[in-house]
Amino acid sequence: MDMWNSFLNWLRSFFFKQEMELSLVGLQNAGKTSLVNVIATGGYSEDMIPTVGFNMRKVTKGNVTIKLWDLGGQRRFRSMWERYCRGVSAILYVVDAADRDSVPITRSELHDLLTKPSLAAIPLLVLGNKIDKSEALSKQALVDQLDLQTIADREVCCFMISCKDTINIDVVIDWLIKHSQTAK
Repeated sequence: MDMWNSFLNWLRSFFFKQEMELSLVGLQNAGKTSLVNVIATGGYSEDMIPTVGFNMRKVTKGNVTIKLWDLGGQRRFRSMWERYCRGVSAILYVVDAADRDSVPITRSELHDLLTKPSLAAIPLLVLGNKIDKSEALSKQALVDQLDLQTIADREVCCFMISCKDTINIDVVIDWLIKHSQTAK
């Protein structure tokens, strides 16, 4: 039966476009805008300016159109995160894995966001960015320090990436495309 469903999904992909909506959240300077640019164009720039408020960008990968909400990570914009995360297919929480001092604040902001009833059951993809830097945390250290194992009310996945060196960006895109099939 699973083979039959896979065949039907493959056949549908020729006729139907799928859409998904995602919110990228995380503290300032985590690499959210860089991730959007790498997904959209494959290009990376050192000269990114901080997102003020939010940006929205649509990207098409195969038969999937992804609407990306890139939300500012400064303290004054964090209260907006819930509003832009409601009803999305997944929440992408981007973490600067090389900024060890920011991890306690990152953990607190993440767990505070996930307590919002309007965001219940929305899948969470945590991305530890900047693994190209020698001081970056390992995946297990990031999972442990963010207490990801305590999140039980939704699917949680974690990948370590580098927007600068495009490490594991393909894995992120594959995860997103896979989840577009179950998107709202």
